[in-house]
Amino acid sequence: MRNEFGKRRGFHIAKFLVMGVVFIIVVGFATMLLWNYLIPELFHGPVITYWQALGLLLLGKLLFGWHNHQRSWGGGGRWGGGGDWKARIKEKMAHMTPEQQEKMKQHLRNRCRPGYAWGADWDWDDTKKEDEDIKKEDKESH
Repeated sequence: MRNEFGKRRGFHIAKFLVMGVVFIIVVGFATMLLWNYLIPELFHGPVITYWQALGLLLLGKLLFGWHNHQRSWGGGGRWGGGGDWKARIKEKMAHMTPEQQEKMKQHLRNRCRPGYAWGADWDWDDTKKEDEDIKKEDKESH
């Protein structure tokens, strides 16, 4: 059977399967060689065979996941971080006074500074109290 470009699908499927098998073989041997080079010398552990290396890889995947980075660290994105954080910050800042907004902007700018202790100059309790005061004022004005 041919695809829209006139090439045979069977060839592409066979090529994909062969590449998958080669990949598994290479990763298994790489794991075995790295284990046998490092673990016995560093930790006096056992030397393993190729099949044991594949078993370790499978066990690691079962325990730690299958590289589904879509949901890790809060969503998709370049490094797994979702882009919805910008919307959350904009929504939070929409309910702040100009002074609170400036304080928040300064805090966010400082977070990337080397040696900055995360949240050291940010008084979270004051912000929560101010947020509650703003909500009360909004309810009273409506």
